[in-house]
Amino acid sequence: MKDDALLSPVQSPLLSSTAGNAIRHGYFTREGGVSDGIYRGLNVGLGSRDERSRVEENRARVSAWFGAPPEKLATVHQVHSPDAVIVNASYDGTRAEADALVTATPGLVIGVLSADCGPVLFADAEAGVIGAAHAGWKGALTGVLESTIEAMISLGARRERIAASLGPSISRRNYEVGTEFVERFLEKDPAYAVFFTPSTREGHAMFDLPGLTTRRLTDAGVIAENLDLCTYADEERFFSYRRTTHRSEPDYGRQISAISIREA
Repeated sequence: MKDDALLSPVQSPLLSSTAGNAIRHGYFTREGGVSDGIYRGLNVGLGSRDERSRVEENRARVSAWFGAPPEKLATVHQVHSPDAVIVNASYDGTRAEADALVTATPGLVIGVLSADCGPVLFADAEAGVIGAAHAGWKGALTGVLESTIEAMISLGARRERIAASLGPSISRRNYEVGTEFVERFLEKDPAYAVFFTPSTREGHAMFDLPGLTTRRLTDAGVIAENLDLCTYADEERFFSYRRTTHRSEPDYGRQISAISIREA
C-alpha cells in the first residue's frame, strides 16, 4: 500500500455533488502521518516544533493523495488576516502572509492549516476556480471569507455558483470566551449576539464560531455547508489548540484542508 493510501480525509457532500470529478478535495485528519507524541499522525504544521523531516513527509503524503508532487502543495503563512492571495503555475513555494488562497490552475493543490479555526474550501466547478480559507474568529469577523469569494470572482467564478464547505473546527460547546470578546462582536453588529450563549462560569459565554462562519458565507451569497465536526471533542482525528492549552502541553499539531482542480 502506498503511503498516501493511508490517508482518509473527510469529504464534503456539497463539494462532491456540485464539483463532480472536476475537483478533488479533502479535510485531512491525523490518520496516515508519521509524527508521534503530541504531534501523533499527520501534522503538517511548518510552524510547529515537530521534526521538520516528519512534517515534510506528512505534507508530501497529502500532495501525493492528490497525485501531485510536494512542490505543488501551496499554503500560506497564516496570520489571522482578511487577506486572500491568488496563486498560479508560477507558484515557487513562497508562503505569503495571508489566510486564504485562490487558483484556477489545474494540478496545483491549495490548502489551509487549522487546529480549531475553521477551514473553508470553495469551488465553482463550471468556472474552474477554487479557494481555501482559514477562518478563525478574527479572520471571519474582518472579512477573509468575503476576500476569498471576491478573488474567485476576479478569476471568473460566479457568486451564485460558488459552493463553500466549513470543515472541522471548534464547536460552541467547547469555545468559552470572556466579556471583552463578546463586546468586540456586538460593537461590529448587535445581531451577532445570536452566536453567544451563557457559560456556566460567570462573566463568560460560549461562542459559536461555525455559526458565524456559515452566516457570513450565506450573507455573501454563496451556497454554504457546515460539516459539524468539532476539533476539540474529537482527539482521535483532530488537533486542537485549545485542548492543548487546557492540558498545558508545549505545542500542538495542525491538520490541513486542501482542494485541487484535476488536470485534463
